[in-house]
Amino acid sequence: MKAEFDPVQMAIPFFVLAIILEIALARLGKAKANYETRDTATSLAMGLGSTVAGLFTGGLIFAAALWAYEHRLFTIPMTAIWAWVVLFFAEDLTYYWFHRLAHERRFWWASHVNHHTSTHYNLSTALRQTWTGGVAGTWLLWLPLSFLGFPPAMVAIQKGISLVYQFWIHTEAVKRMPRWFEAVFNTPSHHRVHHARNARYLDANYAGILIIWDRMFGTFIPEVDEEPCRYGTVKNLGNFNLLHNVFHEWVGIGRDVLGAKSPREVLGYMFGPPGWSPDG
Repeated sequence: MKAEFDPVQMAIPFFVLAIILEIALARLGKAKANYETRDTATSLAMGLGSTVAGLFTGGLIFAAALWAYEHRLFTIPMTAIWAWVVLFFAEDLTYYWFHRLAHERRFWWASHVNHHTSTHYNLSTALRQTWTGGVAGTWLLWLPLSFLGFPPAMVAIQKGISLVYQFWIHTEAVKRMPRWFEAVFNTPSHHRVHHARNARYLDANYAGILIIWDRMFGTFIPEVDEEPCRYGTVKNLGNFNLLHNVFHEWVGIGRDVLGAKSPREVLGYMFGPPGWSPDG
């Protein structure tokens, strides 16, 4: 059972055209967007590499989803509108917890950090995707959806729709959406906070499509005009080396684990919060 279409693959031409348009509008002074050639090239290369990496793990992930579906509790029809509505909320909540886990625990942060290494924030940043997510196993969080009875193809399509939605929120060209929209949905303003390294903005706004989860679970922080977002990680890499951007945190984990003095330190370095150290 394969998805009839892949929303992400279908949207790639739109992604490219949108980036070109944002660059053009910025150069004409019609939109706020900061691009740096090497930074943009790194983002595009990461996006391409992520697609290639997905070819190696995609089969295993889909096979696992099929196994979960074969042992499903219910049979949910893919043609039912209500099923898509329920899946929309269920998948978005799953994404929230995946995203929060990927920031709060170093092992999964290692596969996600490259999305945050750019010190610029523009549409090309959205393409700066993981190469190691399949290895890190965060895809396991979506298996319960198929176990409940959602067909794997249906889940894959909804995940794709979520990723396509999240592309447009990687921009400084849009200041604020209408108040009702900002209250319910993830927006450029909310996601700028998520990508910011300012102390007041750290560890917030993990939403995919709906910002309601952050409001419910206490991780929402609004963007304030008096403190503009500064982008990147707490300690920026300071280079555009592709492999360093992709693997530096994995290398850091390996180095720390090799120097650990006890099993507790090994666990702390691997599964503690990013930046964890034995001395607290």
